Amino acid sequence: MQTQIQQAVEQISTLILGKQQEVRLALTCLLAGGHLLIEDLPGMGKTTLSHALAQVFGLNFSRIQFTSDLLPADMLGVNIFDNQQQSFRFHPGPIFSQVVLADEINRASPKTQSALLEAMEEHQVSLDGKTHHLPEPFFVIGTQNPVHQAGTYPLPESQLDRFLMRVQLGYPNWQAEKKMLQQPQADRSVRLKQVIDIQQLLRLQQHLGKIHASEGILDYILRLVTFSRESDLFANALSPRASKAILQAARSWALLHERDYLIPEDIQAVLPAVAEHRLRAALAEHQSKSSLSRQLLEHVDPLAA
Repeated sequence: MQTQIQQAVEQISTLILGKQQEVRLALTCLLAGGHLLIEDLPGMGKTTLSHALAQVFGLNFSRIQFTSDLLPADMLGVNIFDNQQQSFRFHPGPIFSQVVLADEINRASPKTQSALLEAMEEHQVSLDGKTHHLPEPFFVIGTQNPVHQAGTYPLPESQLDRFLMRVQLGYPNWQAEKKMLQQPQADRSVRLKQVIDIQQLLRLQQHLGKIHASEGILDYILRLVTFSRESDLFANALSPRASKAILQAARSWALLHERDYLIPEDIQAVLPAVAEHRLRAALAEHQSKSSLSRQLLEHVDPLAA
């Protein structure tokens, strides 16, 4: 199974050049059973990464383009009256897929954002008194434009907290972009090979709970979240949901690296992706100094008694 996970990383990395760390974090989020937020400028490969993840795991995929006039029903589905059956029939929306790309999520109205995030949390949709369960696995990849761009509605902290991890792809390095330019024009019909099937993915997700977290590791996580709550560096601290997210993501990272136990480096590897979008600096100078999650790691000793 570890060979297959490595094959998945390698295949996706043939499309997303020079971004193996970000690819591994995206896989970590999927294996952890959470949802992923990608914040970056247009043209950085966000959509390509989403397609690639669906293909290597053999998951069905849908893309929802979020716009200011998108309504919740456009995404969730709608009940339509059937004259022949003399009853209402539910027509599911594009959210009923295993991998859902919520593209430019912060261009939609807060009402539509909330409808998506409720589905993410509950893994179900309720319409007209009936509950419709979403498929398993259910993985939402939200992409977000930088908030300084026109026509955006920033996600509030309570909604950002629903995303297990946030990553930024950023510009490729010189060599990776040169390699991309040297490649022939991409054929959009080309599909990556499926290397892990749905049942194997579900078994991997269930296996995470068996990855051992020692008392020292749990104490390290608690020292991190406690410092964020007690320090005057942060206006927004890490919630208990964030504590669980750090642990789950770290277990997934350990699985990617063929270990059945956690080490402090697992926490440190995933913390920026798990915590950065949940934290907010108390003062502007704290924000400009370095990333908030890095400041957190610098202040908390992993080996403290």
